[in-house]
Amino acid sequence: MNVLLTVDLEQDCPPYLDTFRGMEHGVHDLLALLAGTAVPATFFATGIVARRYPYTLASLVAQGHELGGHGDTHRSFTRLSADQARAEIVQSSESLRRLAPVTAFRAPYLQFPDAYLPLLEQHGYRIDASQARYKLSALRPLAPSRLQRLPASVPSSVLRLPDPIRRLWLDRLDSPVVLFVHPWEFVDLRQENLRLDCRFRTGSLALADLQHVIKYFKAKHAQFVTVSGAFRHPA
Repeated sequence: MNVLLTVDLEQDCPPYLDTFRGMEHGVHDLLALLAGTAVPATFFATGIVARRYPYTLASLVAQGHELGGHGDTHRSFTRLSADQARAEIVQSSESLRRLAPVTAFRAPYLQFPDAYLPLLEQHGYRIDASQARYKLSALRPLAPSRLQRLPASVPSSVLRLPDPIRRLWLDRLDSPVVLFVHPWEFVDLRQENLRLDCRFRTGSLALADLQHVIKYFKAKHAQFVTVSGAFRHPA
């Protein structure tokens, strides 16, 4: 079984907040956990994050993690014109590729119109991770594309559920298991005026939950790989 831990680098819980506490605090705790457990991850970063925190992104690349694209501003591509979508991809790609090769993409909110898939191909992307197995859209056939597709397995909030409930989800996942988290989840947002799924068990509890998830899959002898690595080392 292959397990992919992916991380979306963006402002805190968009579109509700415009702060970057996750990038200023949460991401460092996450990187320490990954180093301590020897787990490689793929970080999908917005162009804004790349320009605001280039040293953080350069550091995670130096630690052996993969960098991917996540749009430029974290606006939903479903609300963008073709020209706006192209600008988002071009601007973010230029910012990110100053730091590392970037060939994998995940759209904000896991929403990416089929009509824009050629934009990814035209701008050097090989992998699209913008789908989700748990959404109704997963029932539709994938649009024809040369891109390799890698859907997320569960919502990020599932990883913060109490362990007995979380295991009911994890036990049913097929390889490759694609998990995703956000650095803002490792900041205590429990008192913020946010949706429940954005604030419950955030902070140190979320970090401990992720550590338990990693131990769970390691006990099953799963192999942790990056997004690009999933295609080099198929399960």
